[in-house]
Amino acid sequence: MKFKDFGNIENPTIILIHGGGLSWWSLESIIAELDNAYHIVTPIIDGHGEDGETEFVSIQDTATKLIKYIDLEFEGHVFAIGGLSIGAQIVTEVLATKLNIAKYAIIESALVFPIKGTKTLMVPIFKLFYGLVNKRWFSKLQAKTLYVPETMFEQYYQDSLCITKQSLINIALSNGSYKLNDAIANTKSKVLIIVGEKEINVMKRSAHRLHDLIPNSQLNIAKDMKHGEISLVHTQEYIALIKSFIS
Repeated sequence: MKFKDFGNIENPTIILIHGGGLSWWSLESIIAELDNAYHIVTPIIDGHGEDGETEFVSIQDTATKLIKYIDLEFEGHVFAIGGLSIGAQIVTEVLATKLNIAKYAIIESALVFPIKGTKTLMVPIFKLFYGLVNKRWFSKLQAKTLYVPETMFEQYYQDSLCITKQSLINIALSNGSYKLNDAIANTKSKVLIIVGEKEINVMKRSAHRLHDLIPNSQLNIAKDMKHGEISLVHTQEYIALIKSFIS
């Protein structure tokens, strides 16, 4: 796990975790809006982009690494932590493991119900399609489903060439089989939960489950938006939402 940081380290620290198949660069427009007032840290999840040589193991393993990093660099506490998709699953695991790790937390589109057939169906599919990862046309299709802006496509494509088959399988397995740690109900963080109105039902159920379980959490259903669309495409709307939440 690698870390990039932006802004003045004397400012309050916000950690933002990218979604699966992406990397820190997917957060550039958000960083540009926040790094004057905050110190922004963007972890690169194992197996992704510049850290493609490090095999991704699991969401729990990544959460443990992130907690150790925060303990070492920030005395165990940061101003805020947020993530998208698998990044959001990592955030939920962090919050459940270390209850006082952040004042604020943003969970965007986190799947918290295990998907049936993840191991028996999804993993074989990922094995089968791994050979397509280095095909530009296939990356174009994947980028559209992930709402990667056209200006970021080349970076996305180059990063997709770095992921190993085992990391891809482990990401799919961990994401699809992730079960929420109910200890998150005891988190000391003030939590904002975001989900797109047009996301699949299990994602919306996940958002409501988190909202029901975490006391005093806020739930925002992004109107007319799909998975990850608010932060990746409608960045200004996302930033306004975050600023309102943490102000």
